[in-house]
Amino acid sequence: MSVIEVVELRRSYRTTTGVLRRSHKQVEAVQGISFEVEKGELFGLLGPNGAGKTTTIKMLITLLLPTAGSARILGRDVVTDAREVRRRVGYVFGGDRGLYERLSGLENLKYFAELYGVGPREQRSRIPELLELVGLTGREKERVEGYSRGMRQRLHIARGLLHEPEVLFLDEPSIGIDPVGARELRTTVAALVARGTTVLLTTHYMFEADELCDRIAVIAGGRLIASGTPNELKARSTGGSVVEVEVFGAADTDLLRTLPGVTSVAVEDRGQAQVLVVRVAPGADVTGDVLHQLAGTRVGRVSHREPSLEDAYVELVQQA
Repeated sequence: MSVIEVVELRRSYRTTTGVLRRSHKQVEAVQGISFEVEKGELFGLLGPNGAGKTTTIKMLITLLLPTAGSARILGRDVVTDAREVRRRVGYVFGGDRGLYERLSGLENLKYFAELYGVGPREQRSRIPELLELVGLTGREKERVEGYSRGMRQRLHIARGLLHEPEVLFLDEPSIGIDPVGARELRTTVAALVARGTTVLLTTHYMFEADELCDRIAVIAGGRLIASGTPNELKARSTGGSVVEVEVFGAADTDLLRTLPGVTSVAVEDRGQAQVLVVRVAPGADVTGDVLHQLAGTRVGRVSHREPSLEDAYVELVQQA
């Protein structure tokens, strides 16, 4: 039996637009998605803003009722067995909310342990164990207002694990965290999975998903458009290679898209320069043609690489 079973899950709501002439519109936030997560797996749920990721998680942790379809956590229905589901899951969201800044990290954990119904005897062993797991041992008596954003997020994870949930939902936990804090957070998440916790993760950072996730589902517009391991998703892209050209100044990307062998062209801002990311069909060599079309534009570094998970993700979302 899968730990998480989602079958044709849907969520719709009515919204009102306009000021003088108000009109009502039915919005389909989640449109019949289905997936399963196995025990001890780290499963990634990826998608652009507004794709339905957080709505899906809120239905799975019983904060929202599905409009249709079903979902089960550890064999318990999220609607009819909501209380039992809540006992067995933990939820950690990105951002600074949810902690009391004037209290220390230790006082925060003791407070939330009482809310979770964790007894004093269990607290004495559980809290030091969690502080060690998230790397906050020695800093637990400091006020949270003095914590960095990465430390706060690791404290969030400790809070979500106080009642020893079998399934942990991480909703963009590394958002806004500096690279050092994000790396420490990824180490913490990997340690959780190694201990046997089943984790469902949403993130906008493709390298994070590539590093951590066993399997990934991509949703766009409330629909599931692809699923598989990171390597399987990369293989599902159009293949070929990627040419990256650093340019200083405007470049005619529409003209580049017409070159034989070029499957797509994207532009990324990197510091003072822009980088043209040119997807190339298998077997094609377009570097010379691309540079010829850029004559008159100041060009910097030119490099070649294999498609990344981010390339595959962008392609999938654009085709949805």
